[in-house]
Amino acid sequence: MTVGRGTPLGPGAEFDRIRGFLDGLSEAPGVRVGPGDDGAVLEDGTVLSSDLSIEGTHFRLDWVSPEEAGYRATAAALSDLAAMAARPLGVLVSVAVPAPGTLSAPIMAGVRAAAAAAGAPLLGGDLTRSPGPAVVDVMVVGRADPPLLRSGARPGDELWVTGTLGAAAAALEAWGAGRTPDPRARYAFCRPVPRIEEARWLVREAGARAGLDLSDGIAGDAAHLAAASGVGIELDAEALLQVAHRLPGETGDAALGAALRRALHGGEDFELLVVLPPGEGEARVEEFRRRFDLPLSPVGQVGVGHGVRLRPRGGAPPQPLSAGGWDHFATGQGGSELP
Repeated sequence: MTVGRGTPLGPGAEFDRIRGFLDGLSEAPGVRVGPGDDGAVLEDGTVLSSDLSIEGTHFRLDWVSPEEAGYRATAAALSDLAAMAARPLGVLVSVAVPAPGTLSAPIMAGVRAAAAAAGAPLLGGDLTRSPGPAVVDVMVVGRADPPLLRSGARPGDELWVTGTLGAAAAALEAWGAGRTPDPRARYAFCRPVPRIEEARWLVREAGARAGLDLSDGIAGDAAHLAAASGVGIELDAEALLQVAHRLPGETGDAALGAALRRALHGGEDFELLVVLPPGEGEARVEEFRRRFDLPLSPVGQVGVGHGVRLRPRGGAPPQPLSAGGWDHFATGQGGSELP
């Protein structure tokens, strides 16, 4: 097995395992970017990525419908193309269900709806019976020239995010506590939007130098960007609160702290974190809002060093920030996946 040049990953036990899987693999001709970014990139600009969704780990069918599960799984995979500013060429989907007659059709209806919304034809896949939970495995194919990578950030650059952060995590918190989620939070979890055209615009019009989609929480994903680019990143708590999803009636310091925690560590937002040259975001923000009806907001800066720090509210010195995102193999922890 040979692969192209890999990209360094941020800290975390799950990523230590991945580093172990990749140890000793050699480069391959024809591959521009190998493991470690949001997708592999071939020399001709073809981008390949896959994403796996498992019932009980990524979704529960007593919380979401089978159609919503299929939609969400496909949108999450397509978000990897958005992360690399790639135009979708198609999706391949494999589905395993305990009872194909009752689940496969609505799951595939959701798959097709998400693919159609992104302009990605369904190219094929597989259907089989599962003795356990339902599984939706989506492979996406796109084209980007140039691709937006995690490795282009430079000291002095600025960090910007699209949309709002923490809504999907708020839905999971509500379900886990036996409550009905706020409708906006539920929609964010069930119907995420891959920011494909937004990413391509930010590369073309704002000169985005690096970026990724926010699947594991901005704290963890910013650490990947820092590791890939060999820089330090400073996030601003006050700025993050401006883009954090607030629950109806959520007030007071405790509520602000909960909103900030969801924004930092919740994950599953599938918004973009992009690195822009100094001044470019401010110059383009209103045009971006008009074009996409979506906020584009500053949340931090790129500096020297390594890792991620958080500048607290009130002017206190920045403090090192642990990733705190989801680890599929950890126990007794928080994160954006199911409680």
